[in-house]
Amino acid sequence: MRIRRTVPPTAAPIKPIDLVEGLVGLFRAGQRYHDGLEKGIKEHFDVSHVLCISSGKAALTLILLALKNLSNRKRVVIPAYTCFSVPSSVAKAGLEIVPCDIDPVTLDFDYDCLKTKITHETLCIVATHLFGIPANLDKVKELCVEKGVFVVEDAAQAMGGEHKGRKLGTIGDVGFYSLGRGKNITCGSGAIIVTNSDIIAAALTRQYTNLEETSFAEDLKNFAQFCFMSLFIWPYLYWFPAGMPFLKLGQTFFYKDFAIRKLSGRRAALLQNWCDRLAQSNQTRTKVALDFFKNIFMNNVEEPCIPYLRFPILVQDRKTRDQIYARSQAKGLGISLMYPTAVNEIEELKTAFAEQVFPGAKRVAETLVTLPTHHLLTDTDKKAICDLFDRTAVPEVQQTAFSTSEVV
Repeated sequence: MRIRRTVPPTAAPIKPIDLVEGLVGLFRAGQRYHDGLEKGIKEHFDVSHVLCISSGKAALTLILLALKNLSNRKRVVIPAYTCFSVPSSVAKAGLEIVPCDIDPVTLDFDYDCLKTKITHETLCIVATHLFGIPANLDKVKELCVEKGVFVVEDAAQAMGGEHKGRKLGTIGDVGFYSLGRGKNITCGSGAIIVTNSDIIAAALTRQYTNLEETSFAEDLKNFAQFCFMSLFIWPYLYWFPAGMPFLKLGQTFFYKDFAIRKLSGRRAALLQNWCDRLAQSNQTRTKVALDFFKNIFMNNVEEPCIPYLRFPILVQDRKTRDQIYARSQAKGLGISLMYPTAVNEIEELKTAFAEQVFPGAKRVAETLVTLPTHHLLTDTDKKAICDLFDRTAVPEVQQTAFSTSEVV
């Protein structure tokens, strides 16, 4: 374990008042915390129905179970490169995982591939706003409407982002945000489902009504972890958890089973100031992204810019990626590699997709690095990160969202 300043790959803003609110809520929690959160979300995102759930993967599973009760279709199309929690949720809901290749430039679907994946058996498409980059929802909805397919927005990494003036997560039939560690805002672990569809909301409510709340023991553990995180996420202390392999920080897993619970008022108390925290988080991420555009790609992008949860860059090959990552690790600069494989190469799913190949997803898995964009970065950190990229090699280093202006 090396004691030195270490930038975390991602971090959400947390203030002392949030800890105080959480502590008070832990022992004096009432429905008002939960109801206040739901009311605030409805007003801010202009949605009719809101449900607060224990985690992002629980939220997606609940959505899929609800849609499953509205149709006899069983196939769920997902990006072939995505968080492993997405296929975990599809499997948990008892539905068929259908990976679709992605475009390495946009990190969105390869739409020629997507057209071939939609059949009369397709229940829904999970459109993912990876790192906060909006998926092309116009194309997704166009393909889905004519075939009666639901559009689910995975806005886990895009809370507060927009697409043509509308909030991400609210444009499809149903969407969800993650409140996990390192997201735009956090309460430790949690998620929010949003929809304007009365039919889907009714199906969700039937599932939701039967759920238990997160227990006091679970919420106490979550609060302790939240406090630990709020302290050790700071760069001068992050070396400590980063040096503990058993914490498995930054690793992604395919979960064979997990709990699905309502988010309790106790945990909701940690989100009393969520709106201000979200605005601060996304404002900072936007500014940092603009700095990276300018200093790595010599590209003076004009605002508005995407509030990237992490700033993605594709490099020439795996060797270059590993070199950049190793140099970042040595300097404690917070660059990360993200998901290690495409969905078809996840160990638990390999057999099912043995004959399928997804070249776009494979390329991204092998050559992607992501840069931190959070509020704990200093100007010195940003300069050091930019210096890891050889300016003479910039034409061979591909920023994955040059098409940003086309989709925002």
